[in-house]
Amino acid sequence: MHRSVHHGAILLVFGSLQFIVAMIVTQTGYGSSYSLTQNYISDLGATTCGTVSGLVGTSGGHYVCSPWHDVFNVSIIILGLLIILAVLLLRTAFPARRSRTIGLVLLALAGAGAIGVGLFPENVNIDAHVIASTIAFVGSAFALGVLGLAMFRDTRWDGFRAYTMLSGLVTLVALILFVAKTDGALGVGGMERLIVAPILLWAIVVGLHLERIPTFAPRTISKASTG
Repeated sequence: MHRSVHHGAILLVFGSLQFIVAMIVTQTGYGSSYSLTQNYISDLGATTCGTVSGLVGTSGGHYVCSPWHDVFNVSIIILGLLIILAVLLLRTAFPARRSRTIGLVLLALAGAGAIGVGLFPENVNIDAHVIASTIAFVGSAFALGVLGLAMFRDTRWDGFRAYTMLSGLVTLVALILFVAKTDGALGVGGMERLIVAPILLWAIVVGLHLERIPTFAPRTISKASTG
């Protein structure tokens, strides 16, 4: 495995962890009015206090007020950038086949969607925000499914193929239920978190796994052996 894979793995782990911390911090600034079940994740990035409408999974507006919105928006942009950079470095972690290319492209699109979510907060440009979040969600779901296929017949991924494909399936099913407004006890916020959680957890787990795989330096020819 090329040394660059380790660098990409670090980016995956760091990007996911810093975003999780940023959500917790921003939610703390939001105050007790923020609900994990009734508020969207994107409510943390709203730049002004007021009513927002037009989000997927809701038919009406809702009030948002996130004083520490910059923390969330900067963090999700960083997450997207690090995912894209990681994709460029992780190529040799998978066998050279078409599913690798498709899966990594989809993962990069998910990263681009995350950047868009941060650049276009829900109260600033709702249409661009919805498009960006949709790209992030759909890209994540299908990226994991396709990358799971790319892991077949590669001993480096033993034990991770089924986990990767299952993570993508959970995200996809949760997304379908979210769009269909079938939230149940989870609410819109809980269902949205069920979409996001699998990809963040996968990035951390897989990143740590790749970090443990030894790298092999490229072969060199000494001067003594060339004489």
